[in-house]
Amino acid sequence: MKNKIKNAKSLEELQVLYAETFGKNGTMTAKLKNMATLSNEERATINAENSELRTLFKDKQTELEMAALNAKLATEYIDVTLDKEPQNSGTIHPLTQSLKETVDIFESLGYTLMTGPEIEDDWHCFTALNVPKHHPARDMQDSFFLENGNVMRTQTSAVQIRAMEKFGVPIKMFTLGQCYRRELDATHSAMFGQIEGLYIDKVEKNINLSDLLATMRTFASKFFEKDDVELRIRPSYFPFTEPSIEIDMKFGDKWMELLCGGMVHPNVLKNCNIDPNKYQGFAFGFGWARLAMVKYDLKDIRAFTDSDVRWLKNSGF
Repeated sequence: MKNKIKNAKSLEELQVLYAETFGKNGTMTAKLKNMATLSNEERATINAENSELRTLFKDKQTELEMAALNAKLATEYIDVTLDKEPQNSGTIHPLTQSLKETVDIFESLGYTLMTGPEIEDDWHCFTALNVPKHHPARDMQDSFFLENGNVMRTQTSAVQIRAMEKFGVPIKMFTLGQCYRRELDATHSAMFGQIEGLYIDKVEKNINLSDLLATMRTFASKFFEKDDVELRIRPSYFPFTEPSIEIDMKFGDKWMELLCGGMVHPNVLKNCNIDPNKYQGFAFGFGWARLAMVKYDLKDIRAFTDSDVRWLKNSGF
């Protein structure tokens, strides 16, 4: 039996030998059962044999298990020098990222975030903002009117009105949210995100356009991570600001519109029961998708809302 154990080629063969030796009807089992009839010398011999056989079985089992493991490792191994398999991982959408950065910047400048409803009435969306009845923004071709006369807000300026009505002045706030207009092309979307800011205080503070320009210069420098921001001002017209301006930023050798704004129109302050002789300030607004397009050098705004995940995977965000 000792030679058979030493010459066993597999664990299965060893198991058969073990059963023949120590099984219910095994040879060693039979000897141990008759120990009571044997002399002390015969008992010592059988105990020694029993111990030796168990040691042989244990050693042979370890040998065969190690041989099996080595054989498996020789055929099933991982080459740690190879690049790992590509993993699909989530990414932050560029719009979400740019929006978060924008919120962080304005909050660091002391502005308070406020929000409002996307379905607005005529007063908050148009009249209170000094938008006359004949203004083209009220036209059905530009706005989404509801059957009850309300409108999907065309701009987040309505939140400024609500904020002044609720909290009064002085006030330093900004708002963000979706707006809706009947526009859809490479640079416009029917639903678009807009950010607006408002800063009103006593006339003694002398808040003016230079303060607006300084705020926008600080914002642009932080958002685009540029120290040498170059801005220019162009005169413009908006019913709710007077004077009204548009601010462009230079990228390389090209100028691109950054935002619009101006000093809050006295009529807007009056509509919110604020005396324009005692308070003044500025307002500004821009679309955050357009900022993201500029920052990430994208050509078509519609790519932001496409459902093709390959766009995000290849866009470098």
